[in-house]
Amino acid sequence: MAAVMIQGTGSDVGKSVLVAGLCRAFANRGLRVRPFKPQNMSNNAAVTADGGEIGRAQATQAMACRVAASVDMNPVLLKPQGDRISQLVVRGQVRGTLRAARWREGREGLLGEVLESYRRLAADADIVVVEGAGSPAETNLRAGDIANMGFARAAGVPVILAGDIDRGGVIAALVGTHAVIDAEDAAMIQGFLINKFRGDPALFADGMTTIAARTGWRGLGIVPWLAPARRLPSEDAVVLERPAAGGAGRVVVACPINPRIANFDDLDPLRLEPGVELVMVPPGQPIPDAALIVLAGSKATIPDLGFLRAEGWDVDILAHHRRGRPVLGLCGGYQMLGRSIADPHGIEGPPGTVAGLGLLDVETVLGGDKTLVEVRGEALGAPFAGYEIHLGRTSGADTARPVGRLADGRTEGATSADGLVAGSYVHGLLGLAAQRAAWLARIGLAARGPDHASDVDAALDEIAATLETHVDLDAVLAIARNAITSV
Repeated sequence: MAAVMIQGTGSDVGKSVLVAGLCRAFANRGLRVRPFKPQNMSNNAAVTADGGEIGRAQATQAMACRVAASVDMNPVLLKPQGDRISQLVVRGQVRGTLRAARWREGREGLLGEVLESYRRLAADADIVVVEGAGSPAETNLRAGDIANMGFARAAGVPVILAGDIDRGGVIAALVGTHAVIDAEDAAMIQGFLINKFRGDPALFADGMTTIAARTGWRGLGIVPWLAPARRLPSEDAVVLERPAAGGAGRVVVACPINPRIANFDDLDPLRLEPGVELVMVPPGQPIPDAALIVLAGSKATIPDLGFLRAEGWDVDILAHHRRGRPVLGLCGGYQMLGRSIADPHGIEGPPGTVAGLGLLDVETVLGGDKTLVEVRGEALGAPFAGYEIHLGRTSGADTARPVGRLADGRTEGATSADGLVAGSYVHGLLGLAAQRAAWLARIGLAARGPDHASDVDAALDEIAATLETHVDLDAVLAIARNAITSV
């Protein structure tokens, strides 16, 4: 068994995409590959076949390996639900909530479970490709670390460090990392990659030489800007901070960005549509004139509903509805559209009940076991496939007009009497082309995009082909085969 860990000089340097690309490249070589991320922090999660939840990026990486996702691929997941407080998910199941200070004190106790998951994956693989989190240069977080060097050293997994040249200062980022981490951590790093390069790689030859000379690490390649990466499912909320490209002449679909927005990758399939301009509306901006408004999921529905009102977006949504235009709510967005949301156990804050937007005649009560299940069914005369991941139950008169019917015969979701407002708990509802076409037909648009999964699969092959050309993958494999396998 071989293993290699991709760490980065910072967040959003492209670690997730590099790991996905390496997984597909090695799978294309006939190897049994598994992805692994010891600790992740994301509100974009996916449901696994074994009934748990993991970070969306690890589910995509499993797809790159052509295997089913499992909870062992991301044994520790933190889901932020407020300032300095997160839900803790261990091996796919909720283990409570914790504050930042408690996490720093208690994370080392999870290392044993992380290593156990790693062992299980490694037992069934020729190579495990591991993704770090943040940066090993965050030395203030080193004590008790399980996400980067703490895991790498405990598991005996060699590291390749990736730097992002697009943000500038990549030489300083790599050399600076070498300067601030301790010698034993630095010894784990066997090579480096330059990521997101635009232009002629030959122009950075002297930069590669400088980094190698100052660190003693081997340069393994210069990865060009990977345009296909934009077709992979979103995980990190950093992508929401970037301005979207203009779309003159296209139909506008708008989604407000709440602070705890979750599973916003549900909207990614709309980006495939050449006739759609997907506008993610940041705080401080009104919801623009749109053909369709989508309310995405939320890690904390009641606080996000309060934020939505404080921004005045409730007024925009109600005005949109009065103009006879449709609204779709997904998961937490579905809950917001109802008459009320009750939190009798104080899951999201003080116990109580708040009024919803009142566009659906339903009520939601938060509590009970978390629903984690893959689903298939039919809605609007077309098939869909996705998953449910939510707390709470929703009931009321409008559930008599369900959005769809699941394969087991149960109904799902709710539709308003005027047919303009719909809510569903199904994440990935818009992924299949036929289902997406049925929704877009309601706003007068003929869909032309492919099934989202097929497009993601094609993007993974394109990324892998680029890595085969620009990265010394034989050297990466040699490094991986030096991993200690007796953890």
